[in-house]
Amino acid sequence: MTSLHMDALETRLPAEREAALLAALPAQIAHARSASPAFAEILADIDPAGITSRAALATLPVTRKHELLARQQARRATDVFGGFSTLGFGAGMPRVFSSPGPMYEPEGTRRDYWRMARALFAAGFRPGELVHNCFSYHFVPAGSMMESGAHALGCSVFPGGTGQTEQQVQAMAELKPAGYIGTPSFLKIIVEKAAEMKVALPSVTKALLSAEAFPPSLRDWLAARGIAGYQCYATADLGLIAYETEAREGLVLDEGVVVEIVRPGTGDPVAEGEVGELVVTTLNPDYPLIRFGTGDLSAVLPGACPSGRTNTRIKGWMGRADQTTKVRGMFVHPAQVAEIARRFPEVVKARLVVSGEMASDSMHLQVETASAPAGLVERLGDAIRDVTKLRGTVQLLAPGSLPNDGKVIEDARSYQ
Repeated sequence: MTSLHMDALETRLPAEREAALLAALPAQIAHARSASPAFAEILADIDPAGITSRAALATLPVTRKHELLARQQARRATDVFGGFSTLGFGAGMPRVFSSPGPMYEPEGTRRDYWRMARALFAAGFRPGELVHNCFSYHFVPAGSMMESGAHALGCSVFPGGTGQTEQQVQAMAELKPAGYIGTPSFLKIIVEKAAEMKVALPSVTKALLSAEAFPPSLRDWLAARGIAGYQCYATADLGLIAYETEAREGLVLDEGVVVEIVRPGTGDPVAEGEVGELVVTTLNPDYPLIRFGTGDLSAVLPGACPSGRTNTRIKGWMGRADQTTKVRGMFVHPAQVAEIARRFPEVVKARLVVSGEMASDSMHLQVETASAPAGLVERLGDAIRDVTKLRGTVQLLAPGSLPNDGKVIEDARSYQ
């Protein structure tokens, strides 16, 4: 641990990191197949020994959150984790959590199980400090995720949880924590309540924030009150995925995950810099999620982080990848748009725009193509009808014409 970085992993040569991650993949995939009944089915035809490159990883199926939930629901009576956990109840699984769905997540016994210490360090927390943790400790894992990371870093934790704003202010004033962990909106509420109560909180100079948007306006509002706020991106399924540094230029990926960005509705990686869905493979042996689709949109930022950390950076949360919409009583999915595009090698990128009024809406497929052979528009129209069972018009565009926002389906209808 140095004053700038938590460990040497953060400053490895990118090629060294990539080699280490890819070297770990075959064993993790083999472990998932042998110890996780769900992945024994999902990866039944896969030879783990052959998954030694990103191209090979991209051939594996993506498991999305709704599929994980469906497997859990189907096996509720015999396995609440749907066959994804490699742990059973007992000493090896001290806690079980529930996320909306409900979905159930296991917690193992490894130190810093959710890998949150790295994000806390980047936010300025150091060993020997007291942390005021205002994430929930019941049902969801957020409180435990942050607490276990703080303990791994060598911090003490006050489990403030949610609500009881006046008591939070009193505890902060008397315990004098070095910083806050929780949602940005609740920190603002606490700071405002302290001002209303005329209670100073000079010890609180930093914050690690997550679970909701942290706009620059709120960052500046907190900074004006002496609090440096940093955000991180984590999920109940995967733990830490990426975290902000003092450079404040995107989020740096965690060292324990393999992250891909794919075109929504598919498992196909996009070009670097293009917006797509974050797909994560975790090296956690207790809950070995392989190509887990988060449903969140982001994009890779070019270049290295000015903080000296050498891992890839992403822009942060940029929206949701599941853009399924209903057109004339029929659901249309991003995967269907991808299927239409896949039938035509000339198509570089496609975007389906749904417009008009509800109940009298229309579909308009915008397609980027460098060459348009005769009859392409008509054949694309036939494919729209074949795949979606609905009619739609087609517009051909030059490559680069469509926005880089990750949208495969744009709902432009009026709902007034």
